[in-house]
Amino acid sequence: MEIVDKLAEIIPYINTPFVIKIIKSIIIILIFWLLNIIIRKIIFKNIKDIKVRYRWKKISGYFIIVIGAIFISRIWYEGVQSLATYFGLLSAGIAIALKDLIANIAGWIYIISRRPFEVGDRIQLGENAGDIIDQSIFEFSILEIGNWVDADQSTGRIVHIPNGKIFMNELANYDKGFKYIWNEIPVLITFESNWQKAKQVLTVIADKHKEITSQKVEKQIKKAAQKYMIYYNNLTPIVYTDVKDSGIMLTIRYLCETRNRRGSEQEIWEDILIEFAKNNDIDLAYPTIRFYDNLKESKGN
Repeated sequence: MEIVDKLAEIIPYINTPFVIKIIKSIIIILIFWLLNIIIRKIIFKNIKDIKVRYRWKKISGYFIIVIGAIFISRIWYEGVQSLATYFGLLSAGIAIALKDLIANIAGWIYIISRRPFEVGDRIQLGENAGDIIDQSIFEFSILEIGNWVDADQSTGRIVHIPNGKIFMNELANYDKGFKYIWNEIPVLITFESNWQKAKQVLTVIADKHKEITSQKVEKQIKKAAQKYMIYYNNLTPIVYTDVKDSGIMLTIRYLCETRNRRGSEQEIWEDILIEFAKNNDIDLAYPTIRFYDNLKESKGN
């Protein structure tokens, strides 16, 4: 009898409007949570491409969150028929308290609408650089490159960046539009070396390792030019000449794929070392101290 009496005391509280709204909200959350699981299983079963599958998974997740939020808001604010009106009534009170949260949501809207980058792109935002591996409403994640590792190689760390940062820092995209980068390899030789011969050797090596054909690059430029003001007059490798304190600087400039900068440098440097070893009149330079005797070493003697 005591249990029955206690239940009788609890039931009136369950029938209150506030508790009913809580129960309805929990039911809606459970329904949409189960719906999200079912949709994800269908996506994983029918879509094999990893990028397409990831994109559909994100889209379905965002859609379920928005629809669920609308249903729950109608329960708690029955007099408010427009979601826009609902957010308008709340915005004045929460704008200052949740400014970072709002900035991240605004950044997310900017990212999905303007698409400055996508999952798989390599970017640099402020001091952070890496490959985009995930996007969400509040942040995006990158697999970090650079930092203590040279030549844009991965560090293995995952960096989570708030979406609002996109409004505060300069964004560089390695892959958007024009999918290649210019790389330069400086080669310093001594003043006594035959620099004309060395330049010819470097030009041959650069042409040998030209991994991107002019036709392929021109096609990319034409495609990018439809949206961006991109044009190049010279797409072939070139060797520039300059004079430094310790010798003559010959700089190889060439196009390479975004993620192959270190690999291409290694191949070119190995060929440089092999070819320079065959020529006794070409020597690599390094910082040294020398004494110059004008009477014996001047060109007049």
